[in-house]
Amino acid sequence: MLYALIHSGLCALSADIISTVEFNYSGELLATGDKGGRVVIFQHEQESKNRPHLRGEYNVYSTFQSHEPEFDYLKSLEIEEKINKIRWLPQQNAAHFLLSTNDKTIKLWKISERDKRAEGYNLKDEDGRLRDPFRITSLRVPVLMPMDLMVEASPRRIFANAHTYHINSISVNSDHETYLSADDLRINLWHLEITDRSFNIVDIKPANMEELTEVITAAECHPHQCNVFVYSSSKGTIRLCDMRAAALCDRHSKFFEEPEDPSSRSFFSEIISSISDVKFSHSGRYMMTRDYLSVKVWDLNMENRPVETYQVHEYLRSKLCSLYENDCIFDKFECCWNGSDSAIMTGSYNNFFRMFDRNTRRDITLEASRESSKPRATLKPRKVSTGGKRKKDEISVDSLDFNKKILHTAWHPKDNVIAVAATNNLYIFQDKIN
Repeated sequence: MLYALIHSGLCALSADIISTVEFNYSGELLATGDKGGRVVIFQHEQESKNRPHLRGEYNVYSTFQSHEPEFDYLKSLEIEEKINKIRWLPQQNAAHFLLSTNDKTIKLWKISERDKRAEGYNLKDEDGRLRDPFRITSLRVPVLMPMDLMVEASPRRIFANAHTYHINSISVNSDHETYLSADDLRINLWHLEITDRSFNIVDIKPANMEELTEVITAAECHPHQCNVFVYSSSKGTIRLCDMRAAALCDRHSKFFEEPEDPSSRSFFSEIISSISDVKFSHSGRYMMTRDYLSVKVWDLNMENRPVETYQVHEYLRSKLCSLYENDCIFDKFECCWNGSDSAIMTGSYNNFFRMFDRNTRRDITLEASRESSKPRATLKPRKVSTGGKRKKDEISVDSLDFNKKILHTAWHPKDNVIAVAATNNLYIFQDKIN
């Protein structure tokens, strides 16, 4: 897969480090959240008549401050403004809605356009000053006048005070009325119209915290069945739960786990088996999980092992000791499906990202870098040399930059357009049309 490149760079401050990327349901809008609590929305421009063979680019549509830093006085804890996740709601009218969350508070935002304003009020002049009632001798009918397009982002709901631990996931349900939010030990179910209470549907907190053996790492609702959701754990297991079975889903309906090969067990086995992301396929038949070294595709009808396993950066297995020392082994990589569920994508180090074709079993490594970010440049596949004689275009595993990492990626729901967050830069790639 060769991708032509469109690039959008953001400033190089730590607050600008992108922490989440998400296309909306149509793919027309792309939202990013950053460590500074800001949400930037990009809009897909219509393709040009002069160059119809090129699809339109994504340009900034709206920018707003979603979260501010807070302080929990009861626990003497600073709550940072970093956006952990963004999830779009299906569009019901002209406005767009999205949920954004930091560690503690979830907000529902409305993004709407205004290109007309009302003029000719009875009680106000055009500059907004109130008119003297005694000077009003006739009634006027206000009329709508055109104005420059303005995009407004307004908070419609704030869902707070329901999580003791840091929120790691939010997922909108297929009923479009409810959504779930998950932290390390609990999952809550919310109604989009009700902000003052939520239902606790999973609670794995032991009576004695010293007995704690695993935490929840990610959770997602099924794309078609509103009663089904899954959550993954730091032990490398996935639990599928059915809300029809019980109000508290502590007892799972299905339990997905791959038996460990005793011959490959090491000190790091438990750390690298922790699942950092779980995503249902669009069809709802499969789900994908990402651990530190691999991506696995599971059939929901088969619990004992995944149907597909893709090695993302197996060459790092010999480097686990140094990755543990510099804390990179705890990085949480995300993964995503393409619109037809035929390909998957996830990130790696050195600004590399990996794409796997499920039909042909072919894979490719591409790099998001400023050097290759000339508009419409074709990306060349990259290869990593694991020892011995290095070929001309290969990069040595010892020269990989572990500070450059692609944790967040998103795939357009219909087209071959992908978004890749490389630290504080957003790269948007599109399939080349011959």
